[in-house]
Amino acid sequence: MAVFTPVLESEAKAFLDAYPVSEVISFTPIAEGVQNTNYRVQTRDAAYVLTLFEGEEERAGLPFCLGLTQHLAAKGFRTPSPVARKDGGLSAELKGRPAALVEWAKGAWRKRPSLADHHLAGQTLARLHLAGQDYQGQRDNPVGPRRWKLLAERSATRAEGEDRRILDRLEAAMPSLVGLFDPSALPQGPIHADYFPDNVLFDGAGIGGVIDFYFGCNGAWAYDLAIALSAWGFDAEGRADKGAIEALRAGYESIRPLNRAEVEALPDLGAAAAVRFTLTRLHDRLFHDPAHLVTPKDPAPFLRRLDWWKAPAFA
Repeated sequence: MAVFTPVLESEAKAFLDAYPVSEVISFTPIAEGVQNTNYRVQTRDAAYVLTLFEGEEERAGLPFCLGLTQHLAAKGFRTPSPVARKDGGLSAELKGRPAALVEWAKGAWRKRPSLADHHLAGQTLARLHLAGQDYQGQRDNPVGPRRWKLLAERSATRAEGEDRRILDRLEAAMPSLVGLFDPSALPQGPIHADYFPDNVLFDGAGIGGVIDFYFGCNGAWAYDLAIALSAWGFDAEGRADKGAIEALRAGYESIRPLNRAEVEALPDLGAAAAVRFTLTRLHDRLFHDPAHLVTPKDPAPFLRRLDWWKAPAFA
């Protein structure tokens, strides 16, 4: 359950007095998510998500992320906008943590997306990149190569057996991927950096909203696409679904075609995405706090993506 910091309804109501919202009717915890504390707030007129930000990196990046979603929503992109307080701020402290109120997005994520869903998800990611390209906020990738090194070093203090073998594979792959994050190498702009199926809500045949921008940062758009392909294009065991990968990429390129440098870099960018998500899952498993009622994700299926991206047959 994604509630790391319990909040009483009375505490939430006092916090929400600073927002231009109507009377709170209900206040309930949201069980999904692994990083932050989330509650659904139902007022007399609308629904919202109240999020308390638990990690230091997410706290530091909050102005960028909330500003980006506000910018995208103003451009007409389907994402729930943060609600400004009466004093104009987008966040404030609650229970010793920064907190924000965000509009509730319609729809639900697809656990078994069709090829049409993959195509639409690709189009939506391209539209996100184009809508965000004039956003002026700046944030370095919070889980880029420098963070990889720190996570690998910390993981090495506990990794044994299969975990040690996974870490060895990651450490062997990391050095050749660092150059991909040179900001002069590929077209850049704000990226979502966590564009997984559970962050894309479908409302009927359309998109209800893209959520959870809290890993958002400046980076290569093709890297964001590689993350999306790695997230959407493989099954639970890490086996590639060629049709899904092709549909999502085709959807993306129907809105923003890749240039030659991006096409050539895509396999290595996919390998970088595999390293990033395998490493964070390995670290989370090794340092799991049993007091947090969240089951750590198995890193092994994401590691299998590394082999696929590195295969000579990739085109």
